[in-house]
Amino acid sequence: MFAIAWSPSREDYATQGIDVSDENGAIAWSIVKAQDIDFTYARATDGVDGRDTMFGDYWSGLEEAGIRRGAIHIFSLCRLATDQAGNFVATVPRDPDALPAAIDLSFRGDCPARPDRAVVLGEIRQLASIIETHSGKPVILRIARDFEERYQVSGAIPRPTWATGMFFPPQYLARPWRMWQSSTIRRIEGVDHPVNWNVVAP
Repeated sequence: MFAIAWSPSREDYATQGIDVSDENGAIAWSIVKAQDIDFTYARATDGVDGRDTMFGDYWSGLEEAGIRRGAIHIFSLCRLATDQAGNFVATVPRDPDALPAAIDLSFRGDCPARPDRAVVLGEIRQLASIIETHSGKPVILRIARDFEERYQVSGAIPRPTWATGMFFPPQYLARPWRMWQSSTIRRIEGVDHPVNWNVVAP
């Protein structure tokens, strides 16, 4: 029971929030806000044609509740960056008050491709550039450990990073991370399924 209620100390990380997807189902945002949730990232798009079925509801619900919000795109190694960017731009409204868009970089079971590093870095740069033109802010890169080990993205692309690792602060990136996904099993009121818990570096 301790694990599902755990989050890093507020003394160490004052700003904390969650990220969600349609796997979390309907969310009572007013109840979520009452639990000191400072921000929420919602999955918006995946590859060139994947769109989270709850993104629209989450996006409007977060605004109504007064919770800072950001959108996540799941990067695919199997599709062109320009096409993926088109999916994001068509799905996520421009909002000057939104948090920087996040690009999730992880290996996916539906894409066996492993292109050369130079190709992958070029595609990530292009995707980031188009999304940044749309949003008006630098993106943040959420980089999985095995993706970083293979492609060494964090040292090659100068963008804020979002590291992942259960319970213990991760140290696998070339630069200090801006955000840390510290748990994928956190239970909170207002959400029927576990959420991903995140903290911002002090």
